Amino acid sequence: MMNKTILITGGTGSWGRELISQLLAYHHPQEIRVFSRNEALQVAMKQQFNDPRLNFIIGDIRDKQEIIQACQGVDVLYHLAALKHVPICENQPDIALKTNVIGTQHVIEAAIEHRVQKVIYVSTDKASNPSSTYGITKAIGEKLIIHANAKDTHTRFVCVRCGNVLGSTGSVIPIFKHQIQHQLEVGVTDMRMTRFFLTLEDAVRMLIVATEKSRGGETFVMNMPSCKIVDIAQVMIEQFGTGDVPIKQLGMRPGERLNETLISEVESGRSIHFDDQYFVILPAFPIEGLQEHYANCPPVYFQSYHSESSLMTKDEVRRMLKTGGFLA
Repeated sequence: MMNKTILITGGTGSWGRELISQLLAYHHPQEIRVFSRNEALQVAMKQQFNDPRLNFIIGDIRDKQEIIQACQGVDVLYHLAALKHVPICENQPDIALKTNVIGTQHVIEAAIEHRVQKVIYVSTDKASNPSSTYGITKAIGEKLIIHANAKDTHTRFVCVRCGNVLGSTGSVIPIFKHQIQHQLEVGVTDMRMTRFFLTLEDAVRMLIVATEKSRGGETFVMNMPSCKIVDIAQVMIEQFGTGDVPIKQLGMRPGERLNETLISEVESGRSIHFDDQYFVILPAFPIEGLQEHYANCPPVYFQSYHSESSLMTKDEVRRMLKTGGFLA
């Protein structure tokens, strides 16, 4: 990506900040355009990075003309913008649809119009066998992105699907820490609930790998650990608690499920081992040269990839939180 012009939608979020840090430090782009709706976060980020290669654009992917204008002269586009909080999407499905589906289609059309070389779309494990409005809209977004490769166009489109990013906006980590330090009850949705987790650095590294190694039409999935949410709470209580901190079961919210799936049973039949760290889900329809490119990669042998199938121990959870910088 040296000397490339890069556009990041939703670039002022936690993913965007880490992506910008890695791009500036290791990949030497000519320009990074940070496209988002939040003026205050853009001002703060401009002061934080203080780098002339950053160009901040106030805009909304729901407005097609705004994203078309931002795409002029762009080489690589990272599509991070989304409504991602499950309860908000459940309560306002119309807004979730406009942002996560129609907004994504706007990004696709803008990228094709300006002959962007590659578009990388960030998705979620909630898009696999979705049970929530958020998951459904992200699953449709995946379909739109992958299907865009069927068009006779210069632009290639790729998906990256991951689990929960430690410490990202809305993560349980800062919530648990606040509750523990203020001697409040620690709220856990269900004692059986499991989730996939990865660090922000690993998540963005997967974006870079997908950018550099993909041909268009793939969905990259990281081989990532999973754990019980209650184990995270207990480890943090042991680290930050000064007394007896109770854990309270809150109950499932609409759209939530006990366990997540990174690769569904249907998808496993067309998934391969890219290397030790990543799987690749190939599209359900042929793309010229793509299936042949991965013909020598070993297929996956699991029926599906669930978060409850191989859980970390509490010691492993503790090491994960230390690696992420959340424990001393």
